[in-house]
Amino acid sequence: MRAWPLLLLSLSGCGDTPLRSAWSNLARHLPAGDPIPAEATESGADGPATLRVRVGGRAAQAALLSEQGERRLWRAGAGIVVATDGGRVVATSGLREVLVATRFDGPDPLGNPAGLVDRPAEARRLVDLMRSDRQPQGMRFGVSVRCRLRAAPLAEDAAVLLVEERCRAGAEGAHTNRFWSDAATGAVLRAQQWVGPGLPPMTVEFSDAGE
Repeated sequence: MRAWPLLLLSLSGCGDTPLRSAWSNLARHLPAGDPIPAEATESGADGPATLRVRVGGRAAQAALLSEQGERRLWRAGAGIVVATDGGRVVATSGLREVLVATRFDGPDPLGNPAGLVDRPAEARRLVDLMRSDRQPQGMRFGVSVRCRLRAAPLAEDAAVLLVEERCRAGAEGAHTNRFWSDAATGAVLRAQQWVGPGLPPMTVEFSDAGE
């Protein structure tokens, strides 16, 4: 997987479905805190593809800035930018902790969610992290993230697969990422993902997933 330089965020909602209910329940249990600047939540995002991002108690809507195959760059207000590769956030900018880049050893198993139902997979990637002040003491390069992924149909809706990715990022500790994907197409609809130490998980929802 190609590494992206600095970036971050957002998406639009869908109808009232079991998956939407799961999203609402998830949002209520996100850790408290407002890493997204208030002014970012006030900016709208226009266009056929948008990304809604929530971190802590605030959410923002980001518009598609550029696209190269599965790699997309999204931008909201207040300098919030996010890069995605398929359904995974691979870099961010505009938060107090920045995910600078992501590099995979081999293919990302998230590219085939259905294959994870019967065959859990392991993956390793390297991430670069830094604080928003860009001071040397806050920079960590080449942090090894080792993960195990497995998938199962969502109890409320068998047309949706829930992929759980349990990871350990060295001294940064353990975390679990979750991805909700269309069982037929493999497109990621929503994701809840670790994007760096000291931040609540980032939850993203793709408005055009599966179209």
